[in-house]
Amino acid sequence: MKLQFTVGRIAAIALACASFAVSAADIKERTIKFPIVNQMDHPQGLGAKKFSDLVDAKSGGKMKVKVYPGGTLGGEQAVASSMQGGTIEASMMAPAQLVGMIKEFVILDFPFSFANEREADAVLDGPFGRKLMDKLPEKGLIGLGFMEQGYRSVTNSKRPITKLEDLQGLKIRTIANPLYLEMLNALGANAVPMPFPELYGALETKAVDGQENPYATAEASKLYEVQKYFSATRHIYNPQMMLVGKKFWDQLSADEKKILQDASNEASAYQRKLAREMSEASRQNLIKQGMQINDLAPAEIARMRDKVKPVIDKFSAQVGEPLVKEFYAELEKARAKK
Repeated sequence: MKLQFTVGRIAAIALACASFAVSAADIKERTIKFPIVNQMDHPQGLGAKKFSDLVDAKSGGKMKVKVYPGGTLGGEQAVASSMQGGTIEASMMAPAQLVGMIKEFVILDFPFSFANEREADAVLDGPFGRKLMDKLPEKGLIGLGFMEQGYRSVTNSKRPITKLEDLQGLKIRTIANPLYLEMLNALGANAVPMPFPELYGALETKAVDGQENPYATAEASKLYEVQKYFSATRHIYNPQMMLVGKKFWDQLSADEKKILQDASNEASAYQRKLAREMSEASRQNLIKQGMQINDLAPAEIARMRDKVKPVIDKFSAQVGEPLVKEFYAELEKARAKK
């Protein structure tokens, strides 16, 4: 009984100390708008929810993160602009959405670069990922870390993609990113840039034949209602970047910045693990919903890789050979640690 009392006292004291630490910290009442383009049951939404919960707990309820799912505050590039202007505080999006302002981010989208998620984690969480993120402040944004979107693959309403020739002539929606457009065109498709919130309607009306995204995105956005075929091309690995507008960031105290950074670190570890667990589950659920899913033979993936090599060479020249060499050197380091 005495031991139980002592343990109880210790727990109570610890809780009191933690509460005092929060109350003594320089934390103001704040509401942080956090828009995302996916739904709350998507890995992006679940990561945003975890971040919101952690910020609330770490700030003693003073800092509230309000998540706006489903693109209700606009597409990702519009949201990035609003963060720069200070009307939106934070968001999560693929670095690919920011290549218009930071050209070096295009390296992370070089097709068929990351063989697996372990390689991606090593590069993104290491000095190379930090080097890219350090380019954000001069553009009015702050990077807190990386979460995961997953491997992008092609869906369409006309036919399964089992070989390179099957992509010929298909109108495929993609993001407004030059590399994505040139990659799909090089593969023989007709690339159509479009904000994600407009995608479902375009697929439904047959304005486009297909699109490219991971399993979880196709499931969460119910693309199985307007797409029949999912072909696992896995052509690009997409990270998600946790972002805060610099105008907002500069208003924060050191304590508040630490809360957001710590919450991002914890939420990222949680979200990546969850996203990887959900990927196979999403694949099976898409099959249950009637989608026909096919994998591609390694020889066909190799043909696609060869076909897009001129695109990679073009963008390598634009960002500079030294940085590209550094990227591939980091990839080799990650592979050597198997």
